[in-house]
Amino acid sequence: MELSKRLRCVASYVQEGVSMADIGSDHAYLPCYLVERNQITHAVAGEVVKGPFESAQRTVRERGFSDKIEVRLANGLQAIHKEDNIHTVTIAGMGGPLIAQILESGEKHLTTVERIIAQPNIHARPIREWAVNKQWKIVNEAIMKEDGKIYEIVVLERGRATYDEDELQFGPYLMREKNDVFIEKWQREANAKRNILQALQKAQKTKDNERRSEKIKQELANIEGVIAK
Repeated sequence: MELSKRLRCVASYVQEGVSMADIGSDHAYLPCYLVERNQITHAVAGEVVKGPFESAQRTVRERGFSDKIEVRLANGLQAIHKEDNIHTVTIAGMGGPLIAQILESGEKHLTTVERIIAQPNIHARPIREWAVNKQWKIVNEAIMKEDGKIYEIVVLERGRATYDEDELQFGPYLMREKNDVFIEKWQREANAKRNILQALQKAQKTKDNERRSEKIKQELANIEGVIAK
């Protein structure tokens, strides 16, 4: 079956022969793709909303994968049961703060999990911060563009690691590779901050606006510094 470029990139980080849980699975396209390719042994597709849950059930049934993929209506990581022996968790297509919140609130369901593949639509930093605080380390990252939108992928495994401010913000692997999509993303961010600064300069001069301007100037300088390195 066909997957979007974004989900194919997520799938590329799922190791061969593992069990996986796809949280927020929507139509269950990702686990079906992986089962069809014999890349995983079995999967749980978790969905918290009834409509997408029913869509996932229908996809799994129509593909004939009901013996390999169990679709569950559950909130976040509550879809994972201890007896599932899940090795890999994928969480894709949400904001980074929400993904970090799901990981935090469902941490007790990660006892057998050795790899987390997170694909935030925006704001990956909270995922990296969660990883540091919970003794997970970043083992790979990717950034890609599809239909005009830019997505990041953060791959975590158990282990201790520390990252400086730039690595938390920009991603340790991404800022080292610094490919064209990375440059484009942060040039967009820099332009957005310049527009905000211009608006603040035209606005009424208050202490709050001055503090906000200084904060944005510092953020802009960080972006420009990383791009220029």
